[in-house]
Amino acid sequence: MTKPTYNRVPSSSKGFAPAIRAGSNEHERRLLKLCTVPLEEALATLETSPEGLTSSEAAQRLENYGPNELTHLKRLGFWEDLLHRFRSPLVIQLLLIAVVSAFIGELRSTVIVSTMVLLSVGLSYILDRRSTKAVDQLGKRVQPRTVVLRDGTESEIPISSVVPGDIVLLQAGSIISADLRLITAKDFFVNESALTGESLPVEKTATIPASPASALELQNACFFGTSVTSGTARGLVVHTGQQTLFGTISERLAQKRDETDFDRGVRSFTWLMIRFMVVMVITVVFLVGLTKGNWMEAFLFGLSISVGLTPEMLPMIITVNLAKGALTMAKKKVIIKRLPSIQNFGAIDTLCTDKTGTLTQDKVVLEKHVDILGNPSEEVLNYAYLNSYYQTGLRNLIDRAILEYVDLDTSECSLVDELPFDFQRRRMSVIVKYEDNHVLICKGAVEEIYSCCNRYQIGDQIYPLVDVIRADLFEEVEALNRDGFRVLAIAYREFPLDKASFSVQDEAELILLGYIAFFDPPKETAREAIKVLDEIGIKVKVLTGDNGLVTEKVCKDVGLPIERVVTGAELARLSPEEFNKTVEEANVFVKLSPTQKEQIIRQLRQNGHVVGFMGDGINDAPALKAADVGISVDSAVDVAKEAADIVLLEKSLLVLEAGIMEGRRVFANLLKYIRMAASSNFGNMFSVVGASYLLPFLPMQPVQILTNNLLYDVSQVGIPTDTVDPELVAKPLKWDISNIKRFIIYIGPISSIFDYATFALMWFFFNCSDFLASTATAAQKDSLEKLFQTGWFVESLLTQTLIVHIIRTKRIPFLGSRASTQLMLTTLLIVAIGCWLPYSPFANLLGFVPLPPIYWAWIALFLVSYAAMTHCVKTWFFKRHGGN
Repeated sequence: MTKPTYNRVPSSSKGFAPAIRAGSNEHERRLLKLCTVPLEEALATLETSPEGLTSSEAAQRLENYGPNELTHLKRLGFWEDLLHRFRSPLVIQLLLIAVVSAFIGELRSTVIVSTMVLLSVGLSYILDRRSTKAVDQLGKRVQPRTVVLRDGTESEIPISSVVPGDIVLLQAGSIISADLRLITAKDFFVNESALTGESLPVEKTATIPASPASALELQNACFFGTSVTSGTARGLVVHTGQQTLFGTISERLAQKRDETDFDRGVRSFTWLMIRFMVVMVITVVFLVGLTKGNWMEAFLFGLSISVGLTPEMLPMIITVNLAKGALTMAKKKVIIKRLPSIQNFGAIDTLCTDKTGTLTQDKVVLEKHVDILGNPSEEVLNYAYLNSYYQTGLRNLIDRAILEYVDLDTSECSLVDELPFDFQRRRMSVIVKYEDNHVLICKGAVEEIYSCCNRYQIGDQIYPLVDVIRADLFEEVEALNRDGFRVLAIAYREFPLDKASFSVQDEAELILLGYIAFFDPPKETAREAIKVLDEIGIKVKVLTGDNGLVTEKVCKDVGLPIERVVTGAELARLSPEEFNKTVEEANVFVKLSPTQKEQIIRQLRQNGHVVGFMGDGINDAPALKAADVGISVDSAVDVAKEAADIVLLEKSLLVLEAGIMEGRRVFANLLKYIRMAASSNFGNMFSVVGASYLLPFLPMQPVQILTNNLLYDVSQVGIPTDTVDPELVAKPLKWDISNIKRFIIYIGPISSIFDYATFALMWFFFNCSDFLASTATAAQKDSLEKLFQTGWFVESLLTQTLIVHIIRTKRIPFLGSRASTQLMLTTLLIVAIGCWLPYSPFANLLGFVPLPPIYWAWIALFLVSYAAMTHCVKTWFFKRHGGN
């Protein structure tokens, strides 16, 4: 059979191909050898047979060769992982402070700072490892599978279990699971873009090549990681895992993924806080040194301030949030393949989805089999049945619906040849021997079948198909489409028995026989899901290869308002400016090619949207990769699942909505910590600078600042478990660093007001001003200094710890919205410890003294006033500036 092939030009190859050619090794040379010798010799070398391996042989080889897996993003060992975490600028800063404190003899400070480091790094490590293991276990549920011959029968196994010597069965949609030599191939085209960067599919045959210069020039070889676009084949596995061509470059494939907008936002915030801290510390050191005259004390105080201003718990909070989100989503039938994609999931504002299986039940039922006049026809049903029965490629829902509708006797027929389906022709044919003819039976999209026909049949009569009556013939199809039916055309052509080989060129001069009509009823949950997605701020766009009439009917049935319908042909004629405008205005796109789906998604992203794409077919893979978040389902073809970031265990928009809301909750809780830590630190700047200048002694001892910060950090461990108000996640959440900066500027100084109120309370009401009295003894001065410092320590800790309950919600705290039990417990525990410390056995060690009873009445007043003022400013801020 002849078939047009796509020539590959080595000089223009992209991707990894140059590296492969340059890096020829023993594995590539062995592949070259086994693909250029007779098949019998190749089978003997690999000690296998055309019937495949036995189960015991496969198990032994799996033990010898190891799992069929590439080196993914390198999983760091224990010490490497810890070293990587210690490289964080926040952790490095704390380590330097601990070393300097130890060097100058401040062992208490060293111990406290070291505890903070261990708390941040240790919790981050433990929770990250735990979540990674859990996600890995979940990932196994969506592991790609392949079909092999084991013990002489077809068996579906995980790709990781494939071993050299296996016989693999391939069809459209399969991921090629190893480097293999083809034994048989039928109209077999493979997409090698993942390996070579060449976008056009390459035809593969079982023919032994003459003298290939490299493995990539082997027409009878397929490579791990590539995918089948059309046709069927059977292959002999030569290499698996790291011995494959992909394996030779797996280190490059295992490089880190590009930094996301979320990563950049966190990094930007981190360095913003570090720069702010550096300026603050330098200012305080000079103020204390100049006003107090003790530069060593000023230096140690500055180090303590730097710890207090460092959001050292940020890495741990991020890890816990993402890990908790992934595990929670798994319970809602949403599996996260890449943890960082959770934030993008919550930020989606545009969801592009296919029609079949998401808006409809993905349960196609054959309803009608009619001739071209719309009359029931058993002959149309018989031909359609033979076409579906004898095809050996990827059997789709339509084929299964036909075979389930009727069970015909095929004993008088036999398969001669097959022309598999592909997305360019949009039809497939089988050639069946029946009586004295070879009959080509073609089934496919109506327009494509029409283009191949020059005659039509009514009853036993055959008439010429002239252009004048084509429009009349389409009337029946349009009527069926308007009723929501998906219509395929059936055509045939008879050939003499001496013709044994067929190609797509033979799909010509066909006789149009009639139509088969299918109905895929809308999902009962689709209408509700469309409504819910609209309520949470997500615009749904339908991207389908189906025709417009059927798609419009389905959209109306599920309550999706149709703003504008655009066909793939119309898109192809648009200028870039018109294309941009059209993808914004239209929400239903029909008769699209895979490339057009990808183009629409890329344009939406360029326009500033965060785009999710939900697909499960071979033709959806480019769009899945192009989207901010690629969403597939467990039942999808391997290519789609590999390209996706998120896999749904249930093909439903309601499940998707649950995952999106969880992604928003994860991001909302992360924003709580960022807002709280940043605004608190900004407020402390004014308090520390003023107190350092005005007071004759330090407002708080270094060890007290470090203890305060350690307790504060512990109080925030419960944030990832916090509940989130519905209005905070009602719309897509995006990283907005400018909004966070404004929030810091408005909210931060409020804490300084009450810090200065506490300074005044301690100075004037509790007579700490007597420190300046000429009659004050050294013991009295020490007592007054400790009283002042204890008073500010308690006030600072209580206001910092309780303020999370104000910032965590836009509602009235405690009354309109309550924190989670874990967050309530951690904050109340730290408040209790803060109140207990001045009276505890550790008081003398930390420089505390008991506080007068009346102090607590004042602090209660300050806390209520602080909460009320912060809530008022917060409410005004969100009304004026908005924000998540």
